[in-house]
Formats: sequence, structure tokens, C-alpha cells
Amino acid sequence: MRRGADTETGFRIVKIRDEGDPLLNITLDTIRRGKQALIFLNTKQRAEKAAEDLSKHIILNAEEKKKLEELSQKAFSALETPTEQCRKLASAIRQGVAFHHSGLVQEQRELIEENFRSGLIKIICCTPTLAYGLDLPAFRVIVRDLKRFGTRGMDWIPVLEVQQMFGRAGRPSYDSEGEAICIADNEAQEDLIRKRYIHGVPEEIYSKLAVEPVLRTYILSLISAGIVSSRESILSFFTRTFWAHQFRDTNTLYGIIENMLDQLREWGFVEWGHNVKETTEAFVSADELENKRESSIMATRLGQRVSQLYIDPLTAYELINSFQIAEKKEHDTFAVLQRISNTLEMRPLLNVRVKEYEEIEDFLMEHEHLLIQAPPREYDLEYDDFIKSVKTAMLFSDWIEEKNEDYLMEKYGIRPGEFSVKRGNADWLLYSAEELCKLLSLRRTEAEVRRLRIRMEYGAREELIPLLRLKGIGRVKARILYNNRIRDLGDVAKAPIPTLAQLLGKNLAVSIKKQVGEKVPEEEYAQKPGKKQDGQIGLRSFEE
Repeated sequence: MRRGADTETGFRIVKIRDEGDPLLNITLDTIRRGKQALIFLNTKQRAEKAAEDLSKHIILNAEEKKKLEELSQKAFSALETPTEQCRKLASAIRQGVAFHHSGLVQEQRELIEENFRSGLIKIICCTPTLAYGLDLPAFRVIVRDLKRFGTRGMDWIPVLEVQQMFGRAGRPSYDSEGEAICIADNEAQEDLIRKRYIHGVPEEIYSKLAVEPVLRTYILSLISAGIVSSRESILSFFTRTFWAHQFRDTNTLYGIIENMLDQLREWGFVEWGHNVKETTEAFVSADELENKRESSIMATRLGQRVSQLYIDPLTAYELINSFQIAEKKEHDTFAVLQRISNTLEMRPLLNVRVKEYEEIEDFLMEHEHLLIQAPPREYDLEYDDFIKSVKTAMLFSDWIEEKNEDYLMEKYGIRPGEFSVKRGNADWLLYSAEELCKLLSLRRTEAEVRRLRIRMEYGAREELIPLLRLKGIGRVKARILYNNRIRDLGDVAKAPIPTLAQLLGKNLAVSIKKQVGEKVPEEEYAQKPGKKQDGQIGLRSFEE
């Protein structure tokens, strides 16, 4: 091993001549020093594989083994029905190594981060998502993959992204120094890495206001909050932004904002001319008065609610149109799922492989007459995104038909954590749709969307909704009750506690009995000392 300092950047150059796997050697050296490391890889699969491979070589003492076994069980049981990914994670954690990416559910990610901070987990193999916003005690950051697959095939990842990864090493709250390591396979690659990432210039930063949906949302929020109230104040506001500084062409910028305002007015989200008081000036021409009225802009009641929901106004406009159709025509649950899937907020949608096109198009033909969004023609630019929205809706449809995460991963290639994000977005959109329907008095559709939100939350069929109101009852326990002819709150009230205890366990049986207002003999079903009772007393409210 040879060390030397790069005088221009302050980076220390380390050349490793050891034989064998350099990643393994650096990892083991890190642990021998009593330190921890983050290893960045370019895909979730590689992160999982690296954690699996490294975990085979870690030697632990008896105390560490005991603690890690307990932690492993927590990671395994984070989902109601553990998946193959849960099993892989639990196996790696048992040896003090973990993988971390967006495919994990929040509870698993938090468990890993917390126990990395405590020092119990020594190594995390992760994707670049861990490079942002977390303060972790990593003495070393090892960037194993500096390329990833994109629109141009395998390409170098941005300099700014790599610098973010480097910045995770030697955090001031944990270490006085840290080491960021890139692994080169040969001298030529080493020169490229040095030129690009040590001496290279970071990419330009661009304002997000240049993105149309962001600008549209921002303009409506400014008007709704009363920060701006006229064309003049809107234009003045944006001329002082970083976007205007980068854009430079003021006239074109004004044109873009004017077009946005016209759209918002056409969609019914803003109006002008109604909140201007009569002038007190003695002589004002009719033209001048009209100009003053035209320059005043305010949000409508509908526009204010769209702004509060924080969805793209275009999404809101399209949802309103679709649900007005839904109120009047025959449709099904899938039609609503497809409508919310085909929005910017749900991007990225599930990719459709070539071999899946025929299956999805056949499915679409069966359901097309029930859709509340007209399908584009096959040669339209929007067709590919529409087909992706159908596949995404099929994923949601399988979920509310009680298919578990392992099934979804097998069929759609989506991990539990990724699906959790998708479900979160779906809930946000369904809530927004419910609120818009309420404001527009679309009562039938409002009730349907509310039921669908419950089903999406629990992954359950509609028949289980009454039982899901009970605290401590999820879709698995609700299905157990339903299959044993306990199908609503009345059936729960009638069922003997011993029967419920046999199905759910004694504590939960007592809890749900109390929730339906039944007095339970405390001495007979008293909780054992030190044992936490399942559930809380009081029915869930689905109006919350």
C-alpha cells in the first residue's frame, strides 16, 4: 500500500496492492480498526449481493451475536408477511452487515440507521439514496460503482452525486477525519477517476421553477396565499428568483407566466377583476378602471383547495373531469386506480416489458368501456405512459385483492419499500380526489373513493372494511375473522371471547370486545403483568 497527498485538492491517494477482492480487504481492515463504512453500489441487487457476500467473512463475539440475532428478527418481522427480501436482510444483519435502499420499508431503514449509529451494524451496502441528508458514523465511504445504466447505456454518475457520497465520511459529530475511497481496476481507470471526481468540476445547478408542473403549482400557491394579487406583483416576484437569473430572457419568462395564468383561469382555479374596490380618484376613465380590475388576480374556492392539497393543478383539472364522468357512467374500481396512476405525482410508473404489452392490452380491451379516462391512440406520444398507468393500476388492484408483497415482487418486480412509496402517493391522490369530489358535490364518487382509500391502506377487499375499523385488526386478522363468519361489528359483539381468543389471541380478543362496547370480566381475562395489550380501545375513524 502506498500513500501520497494530492497537493491541489487535499485528497490522499491510496494505492492498494493486496491480492484478492479489494472491497472485502478494505471492509475487513475497516472493522479491524474498530470503524464503520458505507459502501455505495449502483443497483439494489448489487447492494444486496455485496451485503450477502461480505457477511460471510465477518467474525463476531458472543455479545454481538446475541444482539444482532435480536435485531435480525426485528428486521425480518417488519412486514405482516415477511418476504424473500426480509429473509436476505435478516441473514446479513445477523453478521453485522446490512443493505439499505428504497426497496426496504421505512421501519427496516430506520432500524438499520439507528443500529449503525450505535455501532452494532458495522457495514451498510447501499444505493445513492443514503448519500443525502443523513449524519452517520462512517469513517470510510467506499464508492464501488462509479457508472450506472441510463438513457445512453452505462455512463459515469454525476460529480455532485459522488461528492455527496464522499461527504458521508468522517462526519464532524463522530470523527475528526474520514476516508472516501473509489476502487479502480487498473492505472487507466485510476487516471480517469482522478480527473473526473477529484479534479473535475461539479455540474451546474438549475432552478426547479423551470419545470412546468413546479411553476404551475408555485404560481397557484402564491395567489392562494395572497402573497401576490396582480399580474404586476406576480411578474415582479419571479424576476427576483434564481430561475429568472438563469433564464435571462425576461420577455419570454413573462410569456410563460402569462400562459400559466390563462390556464389556471380556464381550469377555474383563479379569477380576476372581482376584488377591486371602486377607485376614490375624481376622474378615472372606463378603460383605466377595467385595466385595474383585470390586473387583480385571486384564487377561487376550488383553486385554494387544490393549492392546499399540493397537487399539480393540471392533475387536479384532469381528476375533476374524470370524476365528473364517473359520477354519471358505469365504471369499476380499476377505472379509479388507472385514473390516479396516470398522473405526474405517481411517476415513475412501472415499466412495461415487451413481452407484457400483449397481456396488458388484452386486459385493457376487457375494461376499456369502464374507464373514466379516454385511452390515447396507439401512435400518440402519450400511449406508452398510458399503458404504464394500466400496469400500475393492475398492481394496486392485486394489492386490494389481498395479494401479498412477495406476490407483487414476483409479478411486478417491485420491492416492499418501493410499493410503500407508491401506496403513499396513491393515498395522497385518492384523498385529493375525495376532497375535490366533496367540493363539487359528486357524492357517489366521493363515497367510492373513500372506500378505496381504506382498501388501499390495508390491502383488503371491500367486505373486510367493517372489521378494519377495529384497532389492532389488519387485513390478515380481519380475513381470519371473516372466514370464521365474524363479518361485522355486530358479529364481534355476539362472538364469545374464547372463540375470539382462539382466533386472535386473548389480549386482542378482550380489546376488540371492549371496542364494540362490551363489558369484559377483568378478573377472568386480566392482562398478565409486564405484557403489553394488543390494540387500543376505541374504534378507528375512517373519516380522519
